[in-house]
Amino acid sequence: MSRLPAGVLREATVDVGAIAANVRHLRRLTDSEVIAVVKADGYGHGAVRSAAAALDGGAARLGVADIGEALALRRGGIMAPILAWLHAPGTSFVEAASAGIELGISSFDQLLQAAAAASSDRAVGVHLKLETGLGRNGIAPEDYRVVFAEAARLERIGKLRVLGLFSHLSNASADDDRIALRRFHDGAGVAASAGLAPHLRHVAATHAAIELPEARLGCVRVGIGIYGLSPFAGRSSADLGLRPAMTLRAPVAAVRRVPAGHGVSYGYDYRTDRDATLALVPLGYADGVPRQASGAGPVTIGGRRFTIAGRVAMDQFVVDVGDHPVAVGDEAVLFGDPTLGVPAADEWADAAGTINYEIVTRVGPRVSRRQVSA
Repeated sequence: MSRLPAGVLREATVDVGAIAANVRHLRRLTDSEVIAVVKADGYGHGAVRSAAAALDGGAARLGVADIGEALALRRGGIMAPILAWLHAPGTSFVEAASAGIELGISSFDQLLQAAAAASSDRAVGVHLKLETGLGRNGIAPEDYRVVFAEAARLERIGKLRVLGLFSHLSNASADDDRIALRRFHDGAGVAASAGLAPHLRHVAATHAAIELPEARLGCVRVGIGIYGLSPFAGRSSADLGLRPAMTLRAPVAAVRRVPAGHGVSYGYDYRTDRDATLALVPLGYADGVPRQASGAGPVTIGGRRFTIAGRVAMDQFVVDVGDHPVAVGDEAVLFGDPTLGVPAADEWADAAGTINYEIVTRVGPRVSRRQVSA
């Protein structure tokens, strides 16, 4: 049976070749410039390694939520264009501007703060975010004219470079997304009348980039797809031509033979219905394994599929393997590429009542990441 290296208690392998291949595939599929989203530590895969792999796959830009994430990429040696779009009130943009970080702007105040970060020889690159119905951040339609007029003035005097207009879609339905897209085009028209001519327009994340061709606009901002996961219920990664990059695994840490009726884990929510072998896996909710998946999460050990027995604890869970031969050190795989015979992250999402985005992103810092490339 497969075994992890000696001394490894829990591990997530990250296939950077899969990330690069997924970006290449999405570029070909959409015929668009790709902004690869590596926020939240690359959806749990590691921001710097994910960024480097995405750039290898042909991504033109990187996207993160906040300036701290962008600066961490710079410290990690990533020099490609980076867009950060979520800012605390009163944030100074000086450090970001000095590092060449592009700023997502959602208000008149943020526009002025970005201009204040300019220097005599450096305009600040901005993307103006338009509110098109999601109810989150973005310039409100009633503020378009005043914000765009000021942005055009600041661009003329060399304080700003308006590089893009962008928004985000709800994915509630194709009709809802088309309504938002029409609102975006209306806003882009107002921007043009103010004298703005940004070369980038991006509204489509992975879902719309694949499903709604009219939303591509020559530039797509993809996140979950570059990690090889599907944003669609009922459509697998393989259906979309994507390969999951993360495999979460741990060695069996203990094996115990117990009689019928033996309780397992806290609360004895599970009792054996026959003599059975219990295998202890050293991953728990402190490592991102959802407690909500207690009694339901799938695991493969020695190529055989089992289900968690009883509750997920902070550091560990138990698998009832029946009479299947299992030894300490055997590899337990929680999720990975299902074409290789292991569970998919989607199955854990179903077991926990959540989405695959959360399953990979929540993998905790105690889990060592090891870069591989198939």
